[in-house]
Order: sequence, then structure tokens, then C-alpha cells
Amino acid sequence: MNIGFVVTTLGRLDPLRALLTSLEGQLRDGDHVVLVAQGAQDDVAALAAEFAARGVAVTATTSGRGASLGRNTGVAALPPGEAVVTFPNDNTTYPAGTVDALHAAIDDSAFLAGGFTSWDERGPKTTLPTPGTPLDKYNVWAVIEMGILMRRSLFDAVDGFDEDLGPGSATPWQVAEGTDLLLRAMAHEPRLRTEFRWLPAEVHVDGISTGFGLSDAERRRKLRAYGRGTGRAFAVHGYPLWWRAAFTGAGLLYGLRNPKPITVADGWPMFLGRLEGGLGRTLGQARMVSTTR
Repeated sequence: MNIGFVVTTLGRLDPLRALLTSLEGQLRDGDHVVLVAQGAQDDVAALAAEFAARGVAVTATTSGRGASLGRNTGVAALPPGEAVVTFPNDNTTYPAGTVDALHAAIDDSAFLAGGFTSWDERGPKTTLPTPGTPLDKYNVWAVIEMGILMRRSLFDAVDGFDEDLGPGSATPWQVAEGTDLLLRAMAHEPRLRTEFRWLPAEVHVDGISTGFGLSDAERRRKLRAYGRGTGRAFAVHGYPLWWRAAFTGAGLLYGLRNPKPITVADGWPMFLGRLEGGLGRTLGQARMVSTTR
């Protein structure tokens, strides 16, 4: 099974170069990388051409703003035919041997979808269930976008990512697009619940944390926007009211449960964002978009 790596970028060239360098020598024949430029389009195209000349199967295309729109555009731009798609950020890198480990999981005619771990400078971003654990509406949150593996035909059957969700979308709901995708895939293909592949903990990609390199104001705006998206997904997908209430209240503890650069003061914007998501409306904040650079 071929792997399609779909990367949406605002045009951050140094991280993109690191990503492509990490994949160089790991890709198998038939694997393909698509860079979807939503900024610095000419520079991204030139970078893709540079690596293509070095033998990396990579092409570049463009789209309007929004991570979900970019990912859908990138999947459509892959070479025709079945593949398994995955969605690294433009600051993701693949440690040596990672692509082989992904192939070991997906090179099976029965494969539908799976998940693997993403790390940042502090360690694993989430803890995945042990292989063989059924997928459900609660543990699905352990899989974040750069750790999704999904058969292209299943991705297409559920119409890909909801373009009204995720970073850069035109709505306040600036996260949870990957969880929403998996929940809709579970509804479309019920056997995904028992056949979802949780990859071993040692299989991971590297990246950066949510607040990395941001000022306090930028980080808190982003956390509030992310809280909105998560709270909205809980509301839309029918999670129990008690669960939603507990989750919203736990936002106040976000600053206590997470290491630097997160601080105690970050709990308030996370709580407020989750409340807004549950209510389905914003409370006085004019700027909605979480990602501007």
C-alpha cells in the first residue's frame, strides 16, 4: 500500500525543509508527498522541485486558507489510485525507520485506518491505547491529525475533513477536525471500531508543542480557539451532558496539568473556549482564527 503524505503550510520553509529531509531515503516506491501552499506559494513550489530533483516523490499545489481545506486539496492532488493518507504538519519530522513502521501496519488488504503517536519537545502529546483496543468516541481523542492513517477510499467516502473545522477555517471552531473525521468514519464503517490499528508507542513523529514560540497573548488566543473546537465537537457528536460539563470545567485546570510554556493563567482561556464550543457561540472575542503564522 502506498502512503500519501499531505502537508498544509503557510509557507514556513525551514521546517518544511526539515520535514522533507527526514523523509528522504525513507519513502518507498509509490509513496508521495504533496505540499499544499497557503502562503509563499512560489517558494514552496521551488522547494518541492529541489527535493524532487534529489529523488523525493514530492509535488506542490495551492489552496485557500484553512488546514482542512488544504488537506482535502492535497489528497485530491495525490496520484490516482488507492493509498493510505496521513497528515503531517509543516513542522513534523519522521525519525529514521518510521516510514517502514507505518508500512508494516498498513501493508494489509484489510487495513482501514489507524493511529500513531506524535511527540513534541516535551515528549508524547497523547498516550495511545494498546494495540487491539476497540476504537470508541472517548479514546478517539488520543489520535491527533499528524498521527492519522486512513485508506483514501474511506477518506473520500466520508468527504474528507470538514472545512468548517480546524486551524485557519472561517469559523470559531479551530480544532478537532481530525477527531470529527474519525467519528464520521466510524459511523460510515462500523467495523472500524474493532479493526482500527493502534500502532506501538515507539512509532512516532516529532514536532513542536501548541504554545511553542508564541507570546502569552498569542498562546492564549490559540488555546481559546482550540478549546472552542473541542467543545463544539463534544456538542455536535452527542457526548453525554455530564461529560461535556466535566470537560468544560476541567479547562480551568489546564495550566496546572501541562508543563511550560503553559502557565496557570492559561486555564481561563481554555475554559472559556470550551464553554463557547458547548454553547455554539462566541462571547465577545473578535478574532477567531488560531493560526496566523
